[in-house]
Amino acid sequence: MDYKKYIKIVQDWPKEGVQFKDITPLMDDGKAFKSAVDEIVEFARQKNIDLVVGPEARGFIIGCPVSYALETGFAPVRKEGKLPREVIKVDYGLEYGKNVLTIHKDAIKPGQRVLITDDLLATGGTIEATIKLVEDLGGIVVGCAFLIELSYLNGLEKLKGYDVLTLMNY
Repeated sequence: MDYKKYIKIVQDWPKEGVQFKDITPLMDDGKAFKSAVDEIVEFARQKNIDLVVGPEARGFIIGCPVSYALETGFAPVRKEGKLPREVIKVDYGLEYGKNVLTIHKDAIKPGQRVLITDDLLATGGTIEATIKLVEDLGGIVVGCAFLIELSYLNGLEKLKGYDVLTLMNY
C-alpha cells in the first residue's frame, strides 16, 4: 500500500523550516492504518517477540495495536515524572539541550525479546535512548519498527546492528 498518500506535510511546524509529517490522516483511515499495523505485526512475528516497547506518545499509537495483535505486553517509555512507580532513566541529547526518558524498573524481564515501535525515525536519539533502557533491564532488542524514516537526518546510523523496518522514507 502507498502509505505516503495518507501523510500530510505541514510546512513550518512546529517551527519555521520544518516539514512536519502528520500521521493522523493514516490513523483516520481504518483500512490504511490496519494495513500499516499488520505489516509491523508480521515483522514482529518473524522476530518471535515477547514485548513491545514504545516511547510517548506516538510510540504508544503504533505499539499498542501491535502488542494487542500479538497478544504480548506493552511497556511505555515516558518523559521523567510521568510513571508512578520505580523507574530507570536515561539522559539523551536534543538539538538544543537534553531530555530524560524513563521506564518502570520491572517492565522488562532479563532475556525478553523486545520490539521497539514509534511513528518516526528522525535523528535516532529517542530510539537510541529507548534501546539503552531496554538493554539496561536485560531485554534483547530484536527489532525496531517505524511508519516513517527521515533518511536525510541519518537516524539509522544510530541503529546499526539492529533490524529495522520502516514503511515510508522521506
